[in-house]
Amino acid sequence: MPPAAPRRAVLAAALAVAGGAAASAAPASAVPVPGAPATGAAAPAPQGEPRAAGGIDNRSWTSYTDWRSGTHAGTSPVADLRPALVITDPAGRTDYTDPHTGRTATWEYATWTSPRHTPSVPATELIASWNADTPSGTWITVELSGRYADGTDTPWFVMGRWAAGDGDIRRTSVDGQSDGRSAVWTDTLAVGDAASGLRVVSYRLRLTLHRTPGSRLTPRVWRLGAMASDVPDRFTVPASEPGPARELVVPRYSQHTHIGQYPEYANGGEAWCSPTSSQMIIEYWGRRPTAAELAWVNPAFADPQVCHAARHTYDHQYEGCGNWSFNAAYAATYDDLNAVVTRLRSLTELEALIRAGIPAITSQSFLEKELTGAGYGTAGHLMTVIGFTQDGDVIANDPASPTNEAVRRVYRRREWENIWLRTKRHNASGKVVSGTGGVCYLYWPARPTAAQRKALEAVGVR
Repeated sequence: MPPAAPRRAVLAAALAVAGGAAASAAPASAVPVPGAPATGAAAPAPQGEPRAAGGIDNRSWTSYTDWRSGTHAGTSPVADLRPALVITDPAGRTDYTDPHTGRTATWEYATWTSPRHTPSVPATELIASWNADTPSGTWITVELSGRYADGTDTPWFVMGRWAAGDGDIRRTSVDGQSDGRSAVWTDTLAVGDAASGLRVVSYRLRLTLHRTPGSRLTPRVWRLGAMASDVPDRFTVPASEPGPARELVVPRYSQHTHIGQYPEYANGGEAWCSPTSSQMIIEYWGRRPTAAELAWVNPAFADPQVCHAARHTYDHQYEGCGNWSFNAAYAATYDDLNAVVTRLRSLTELEALIRAGIPAITSQSFLEKELTGAGYGTAGHLMTVIGFTQDGDVIANDPASPTNEAVRRVYRRREWENIWLRTKRHNASGKVVSGTGGVCYLYWPARPTAAQRKALEAVGVR
């Protein structure tokens, strides 16, 4: 596992489970980059872009107008029901040596570089999200370059080399990326010393689409964006007042069902909290893999779709399934689903999403004594929040449960609120380590209801 960055918890969910329950829980070769476009002038977010919410700013390019903007080199927008960016005339060819297979192959490529976005919050961390279709013979690279307040720019940092499948390249983050002031930790670009006042005040994203030479194949990308944040460091967070109760009916899956299965994807079910949670919400929205897509799974294994999710979120550099951006990208491979990684400010915001029918996957870390009823402590774990009780307590589908039937849990509101939203905590040795500061995954339909759209916009997501 890579070392933890500020507020970046280890997501492999190395769980120390009490009471006899089952226990759970080198830099890649760079693609030669086509000529980088000239740096543009800083500009505010387009009209209609949701406002930043208290230290959190989301910007996504999704519309035909969005895709027409920026700088194109061999790419063009397509005005479908879901406007997308595709390859039209490749800008050139490049060789890529896959660090996880050793294979070198030649690919045609084309690029799109976003306009410069100036978030309303100068950021200590940025996390990219993308939603794309990559047919066999295609893949994409997502990069981000930030600008500091002194006017200097970071390099183009790779935020992911990604394909929905694993037949062409191995899906991967890239270690060892730093300019001495900021660094990429798996899925997060983080300022090294936030206390110094150093901040990223604007950024651009660059998307490189690859395809087999001579083919007419193309990836289709319909969402690309980033969440920029500057969440205050804190060991405790203010308590919120409970809102109305509601519980969503979300499928329940235990990661422990899969212990010992497919160790090549992060040691079987022991570290599958993230894909297990993703699969629960994907199925809540009525999507799931086809029988043909599940044909590779041993038919003796229960819940084969969870195995499928683990394989298709696995990050070969991180050697785990907990890459936040890769989980969102996996969810969006299903028909008409959108997905982003963001942060929320409070349980009140999460309650509003639940009332609109939108569950969320949340990332948290805690000692066993800090979450009554969990029965374990963890350096990093994903749960699916599906509702709130009359008393405001959190109803979660916790994949770190021994069986599917035991997945539904009710956790005390005040405890749960603090372990999720804090940015600092003490581990079992008393050492000060990071918390995730309200990180969550949101998945929702391409055509949400009016209430769902309003709830998403209220947390800065469109």
